[in-house]
Amino acid sequence: MTPLRTVQVLGGGSAGSSAHVRSLAAGLVARGVRVTVCAPADLERSYDFGGAGAHHVPVPRRGDPAAVAALRAACAGADVVHAHGLHAAARTALALGGQRVPLVVTWHTRSQGEGARGPLLRLLERRVVRTAAVVLGTSSELVDQARARGARDARLAPLAVPAARPPDDGPENKARAELGAVDRPLLMAVGALVPHQGYDTLLDAAAAWSRLDPVPLLVVAGEGRERARLQRRIESAELAVQLVGRRDDIGELLSAADVVLLPSRWEARSVLAQETLRLGVPLVATAVGGNPDLLGDAAEFVPYGDSVALAATVVRLLGDADRRKELAAAGRAQAATWPTEDDTIAQMLSVYDELTQPRRVG
Repeated sequence: MTPLRTVQVLGGGSAGSSAHVRSLAAGLVARGVRVTVCAPADLERSYDFGGAGAHHVPVPRRGDPAAVAALRAACAGADVVHAHGLHAAARTALALGGQRVPLVVTWHTRSQGEGARGPLLRLLERRVVRTAAVVLGTSSELVDQARARGARDARLAPLAVPAARPPDDGPENKARAELGAVDRPLLMAVGALVPHQGYDTLLDAAAAWSRLDPVPLLVVAGEGRERARLQRRIESAELAVQLVGRRDDIGELLSAADVVLLPSRWEARSVLAQETLRLGVPLVATAVGGNPDLLGDAAEFVPYGDSVALAATVVRLLGDADRRKELAAAGRAQAATWPTEDDTIAQMLSVYDELTQPRRVG
């Protein structure tokens, strides 16, 4: 048996897919697999794929001939190539044209396409899934979607991501002090500042709970094209909301919160939800996508886009310490039922061996 060589391809790299690739690379290397990660340079700086034992090849998140050629060269001689996300998969399929290398594609989330962009995304999805030997979906809904687009082999892959390390709390929580929430409730949301994350609904809800005394502070960690518009809304309505940008201390911020909020239009296996439950922090999430299956009875659910329901649920939780404690315990118990990183790596190795075993013997 020759050592298995895999190439993992990331495009834009959401927090979930990037953390997964970092975890997967470390696990595969520990099991004797040679791993190359093709990803933009900024993702290497953030996730240190090289530190996991993988060889990093900087490939920009573009589809121009130079980027495709760099990806093709990195994939030369690989036993299996694994692309994460729709656009990374489309570029990889183009780069592998003419090469007899099995392509595995993981769909980590649903593509957000509206108006004229919707048909183009569906066309791209069909082309990608029909090129892939195996499509892995992180939720049953994504698996069904891949099959509907024509995938030959679509399977469920409920991926695990590394657990956030709980902070070492002293007598006073440093994060709360920094944010100015020592004597008031602290609410947290984390995610890119883009329309489908539901932040307009969140600001509507913030206006409703601003009648509480003391007024809760809502902190949103993340960056995106909607930041300037959201900041104008916050300032115009004088809302108790802070946009704090990208942070490298998300675990500390979540642990400091009284309640974490996930108001997005759709999720598969939300990294934020997983970290929140593992840390034992109450979560309010939209009843969409994979959230109900992932979270079970360990979170409060509200309809997407319903600011009245969101505000009412938050106000009720802030006034009910027993319910918050109940959710904290239920969250840790629910997290214990999820696949581990070892489970995820074992599943990936099984898929890779299935596709490559005949080529690597002898």
